[in-house]
Amino acid sequence: MSALKSLSLAIELSVIKRDQALAQLQKTVQAHAFAQDQQQQLQQYADETDARWTRSGQAGTTPELMQHHYQFMGRLTQAIALQDGVLSGTTQRVEAAKQLLLQAEFRLASLKQVLASRQADLAKSQQRREQKQMDEFAALQTQRHKRIQAENNV
Repeated sequence: MSALKSLSLAIELSVIKRDQALAQLQKTVQAHAFAQDQQQQLQQYADETDARWTRSGQAGTTPELMQHHYQFMGRLTQAIALQDGVLSGTTQRVEAAKQLLLQAEFRLASLKQVLASRQADLAKSQQRREQKQMDEFAALQTQRHKRIQAENNV
């Protein structure tokens, strides 16, 4: 029975670890979604700024203003590239968290399977013991019955 108790304890701990892995996955998915949203906002802002610049027409634009615009767009492009790196990092963390969750679920499933197997083995052993006791009891009853019949025939 202590083997079953230790397996039950291992299952409880595996459930806790699986739940922690699930919570971590949810956090990383949220962080990834946030990073994607920031990426989209940056890209949308860059597109809108570039479209506004194009629509306004550069006929009366000074070289200094054009240089300022190109520097600004360069920095915005750099921010987008940095956000690409952040997004790539969050993607990797999401995949790692998925793998941890999968491993935790496999461990939990295997422990449950071992527990079920041990419980089935114990049930079979118990059934065999009970059957043996029943057979012995039946044999004793038969011997008593024969002895009683033999005594009555004498």
